[in-house]
Amino acid sequence: MSRKRRADRMEKKYKIDTEENKAFMKELREELLAFGHRFPSPAGSSYYLGDDGTPWTEMDRETWITCRMAHVYSIGTLLGYGGSAGLADAALRGIRGELHDRENGGFYVGVTPEGVILPGKQCYAHAFVILAASSALLAGREGAGELLEEALELFDLRFWNDREGLSCDTWDTGFTVLDAYRGLNANMHTVEAFLAAADATGKGKYRERAGRVIGQVLKWASENQWRIPEHFTEDWEICLDYNRECPAHRFKPYGATPGHGIEWARLFVQWALASFREDTAGAEKYVEAAEMLYGRAVEDAWNVDGSPGIVYTTDWDGKPVIRDRMHWTLAEAINTAAVLYRVTGKDRYASDYAEFMKYLDERVLDRENGSWFHQMDANHRVIGTVWPGKSDIYHALQATLIPYYDPRLSVAAAVKNGAVCGEHIG
Repeated sequence: MSRKRRADRMEKKYKIDTEENKAFMKELREELLAFGHRFPSPAGSSYYLGDDGTPWTEMDRETWITCRMAHVYSIGTLLGYGGSAGLADAALRGIRGELHDRENGGFYVGVTPEGVILPGKQCYAHAFVILAASSALLAGREGAGELLEEALELFDLRFWNDREGLSCDTWDTGFTVLDAYRGLNANMHTVEAFLAAADATGKGKYRERAGRVIGQVLKWASENQWRIPEHFTEDWEICLDYNRECPAHRFKPYGATPGHGIEWARLFVQWALASFREDTAGAEKYVEAAEMLYGRAVEDAWNVDGSPGIVYTTDWDGKPVIRDRMHWTLAEAINTAAVLYRVTGKDRYASDYAEFMKYLDERVLDRENGSWFHQMDANHRVIGTVWPGKSDIYHALQATLIPYYDPRLSVAAAVKNGAVCGEHIG
């Protein structure tokens, strides 16, 4: 094969809607599902996976990771990937078993290797319980409906504040003391969970709630040059200096997190398309906001230091603070570029998608051990200061699906319905 023909085939591999790109995505998806299969502990809660997918049994088994694995293997079940049903069931057993607080209600943060309960109750983790249960219900897993009903009832009682239209963040284990911190990371996954629950149950109130959160985020972002404030007081006053002394925090870093701006952009579009199905003008405001969020994040964070990749955080002027590249930011960039292309038909999003796919193929895929490198420094050396190993396959697996499924639907519902997307829907 000539050099030109090889180059042409390589280019097609990265371009959305080519057969070559679809085949590449299928290959990545099957490899990820194979990589993650060793996650279940004997009780079902998820081990943290190491670089080659080996369980790191010396680490805590956390609820949010277990829920992510229940979610992805429920999707695997819907896709017909062998062994997925048993893996989804194992994770559900962990969620309903050792991670379930039968005394106080809700779900623990996790358990130690010795089986000791980790203190606290997190909105973040409970949002993932809703996501996992929604996907498992769609996949026909036993007990998923009861789990979803319980998780939604608990969330309504403890985390959702209907007056504010937002979720709080963290309680003590017994739900007696509510921490004063408020944050948007938990609210982002609340939106994801509510949209999934609405699709799985048909209960529109959860989509309406997602819209209330999105309305708040749109306001805060538009007033802050489309860099989303992440941290707040209990009265929802913005704390722009929060964690300045700990800028690389795993869940609450200082400054703007461009990956979250990109992820919120996709959620804006999903909610708007689902909520304004017969009203293109109604959705337009949110699609335009999504374009602003995505554009700001990519401008601030992509290839800003002479090397490809999306930096983890920036300050409020858009200057990089933590230059490390996290795999989840690339996954969300792939998703959102594809979704914006579907909705707007603008070639620049298809071009971004191809560029992100090329970067994934050349720098982020771990061809020796499988999955994606979860953290690299600015020189693309694999490091583990924030994300050692490869905890789960949630972000990466979704990035192999969302670009080709209807952006109106949460991913499990789209797969369930066979809602494959055409070139664009705008």
